[in-house]
Formats: sequence, C-alpha cells, structure tokens
Amino acid sequence: MKIAIVQDGLMCRAGGEQVALCFHKAFPLAPIYTQCYQPNLTFSEFADCDIRPSWLQKFARTDNQMKALFFPLGIWAMQSQDLREYDVVLMSSTHCAKYVKVRDDALVINYCHTPFRLAWDPQSYAQYNDSSGLKRKLFNFVVKILRQVDFEYAQRPDYFLANTEETAERARVNYGAVHPVVIYPPVNSKNFYVGPRKEYFLVVSRLEYYKRIDLVVEAFNQLGYQLIVVGKGVQADEIKATAKANITFLSGLSADELADIYANCRAFIFPQHEDYGITPLEANAAGRPVIAYRAGGVLSTQIPVTDNPAKATALFFDNQNVNDLISAVRKFEVIEDSFDPIFIRNHAEAYDEDIFINKIRSFVNEKFAQHVER
Repeated sequence: MKIAIVQDGLMCRAGGEQVALCFHKAFPLAPIYTQCYQPNLTFSEFADCDIRPSWLQKFARTDNQMKALFFPLGIWAMQSQDLREYDVVLMSSTHCAKYVKVRDDALVINYCHTPFRLAWDPQSYAQYNDSSGLKRKLFNFVVKILRQVDFEYAQRPDYFLANTEETAERARVNYGAVHPVVIYPPVNSKNFYVGPRKEYFLVVSRLEYYKRIDLVVEAFNQLGYQLIVVGKGVQADEIKATAKANITFLSGLSADELADIYANCRAFIFPQHEDYGITPLEANAAGRPVIAYRAGGVLSTQIPVTDNPAKATALFFDNQNVNDLISAVRKFEVIEDSFDPIFIRNHAEAYDEDIFINKIRSFVNEKFAQHVER
C-alpha cells in the first residue's frame, strides 16, 4: 500500500495541522502534500516529515498571504499536485486538500473538518458581511465559483470521515456525502499538566471574525478580570484596539509555555460555534474547566454542569452575546472551587491522540483491504 497524506496548509498551529500530524504518526513513511509550509509557523514535529508543498510556496510566506492568494492561485496550486502514483490518499481538509490529482482506482479518504467555510458559509467572514455594492457582487461571484469547485472535488473521495456529528451532517447536505464516519480529533494529553490556579481566564484561538473573540474582550472589559488571549489572525489589530489594560495578548508560544498558560488559568473561554474545537479539550487536559457557548463540537466533547460541578468539565451559556457570557463567568465564580481538576483531566484522556491514531490506521487498513478485494 503506497499512501500519501494531504493537508490544506501547514502555516499555523491549529486543529487541521494536529490531525495531519497524527496521520503522519499513523503512517510515518507517507509524504505530506500541502499548499504551503513554513516550519516556524506550525508544529515543530513537521520538521521530521517529508513535506511536499505546491508552487504557491514561492509566493506565500504567511498564513494570511496564503489565504489572500487562494482564489485562484491556491486552487491552481493544489490542482497541480500530482498524486497519481499512490494507492491511498488520506486527506485532512477544509478546502483545497481535495483538489489534488489522484488515480481513478486509488482509495481516497477525506477527513472533513468542515465544508469550505467561505464557499458554504460566507456570512461567517467579516470581510463578506462588511461588503456592499460592487464589492458584494464580486464576493458573490467568487463564492459561486468556489462552491462549484469545492462540490466537484468533494465527489471524488470514496469515504468521508468527519470530526463531529454536526460536520457529518454538513458534509451530507453540502457534498452529498454518504454515511460519513465520525472520528473525534485528538488532544495530545501528554503535552499538558494539572497545575496551580492563578487569577486569569484564558482564550486560545485564531483571531478571526467567526471565533467571536471580540465578544470575550468586550465582556472582560466590563468585568475587569484578568484575561490572556493567545493567538493571532486577521482581526488581531481590531480586537487589540478595543481591549483594556486587564487583557493581555500573546502569540508564538512554545509548547511548554502554552502548557503553563493552560495549567494556571481559572477557566478557558470558548465563545464560538466551532465544528469541533480541540482547545477546550486541551484546557481539560490541564484540568481546567471551560466556559463555552452551547453549540457545535463542545456538545459532543464536554460534560456540562448540572447538579454536581465535580462531575462536569464545562459551564455553557445559551446566547452568543456579551451579557450571557458575563452571566456565565459570574455563575462560574460561585461554583469554581467545586470543579475537580483530576476528573476533568481524565475526561480529556479519552480523546488522546493515541486513540485517534489507532482508529485512523485501522480504518484505512480495513478500507484498503476491501478496496483491493473489489
């Protein structure tokens, strides 16, 4: 079985990159094809992998540049990646990993993090919502083309895997995927530890519109509590400009520094509707509870507070607004000492990457054996 791995891009440290790294651990001899790769921007473990970026690598040195060049250069770059020598192509994809060339008789497995957000949910981007007139017409034209391309290439995989039941349903609706199989993404529990609690709350996220970090900043501006925000993104300058002195912004942390930040926070704040969301589980791996918007992946991965906080991992709020988040933080203060860090840590270990790697390896091997028989 000659196998290749494909990842949209290796330009940041996020969930898709973590999944691709686990694919490598499951199949360590498989090369990883990708749009662009910058070692200093993503997980250091990729330095030991056989990474094969597209020609777009010559022009995109940052994640934002790669995104800006996506239409049409990024599409063409991934379409030029020729993987027809491989029997199995295993994709970690939100968008362009699906666009590579594959043999007609190859086994193609697409692990879907979510259908391409710009094509299928453009309203989740501030740039789209802020556009009007001719700019909005141009945006709609681009979205129409992206949707056509994305749908076309989504018909090639033989199997769809999905990170949550919600993503599986989106793949069925948007792509016509038949019976997507849900395998929850991993958290690398051994990278985190339970430590002493300090006086700050924590956000770890890309600073993008749909992540709603602006909501957290406004809430903590009013609360006056210490907040640390770890991450960067296109909305960074805008968000930082509104933050008061009680809010600290960090980025480019090492794995050890990030583990320390998680271990010492009071709670992790998760305001977005995320398809899955690995960061809440990372907080859990550090024994810390999560204050989360009641939507998306956290409904599958977190145990909400009911009568006994000692048997819970998260406190949910129902409306994605400042007032509800403030109310949730104040409710959390009342029950904060009742959460059990060891229980929370043990919960995260059920999603450990070793479990994920074994499930992926078993799925690929089983489907390839069936594929050969046919």
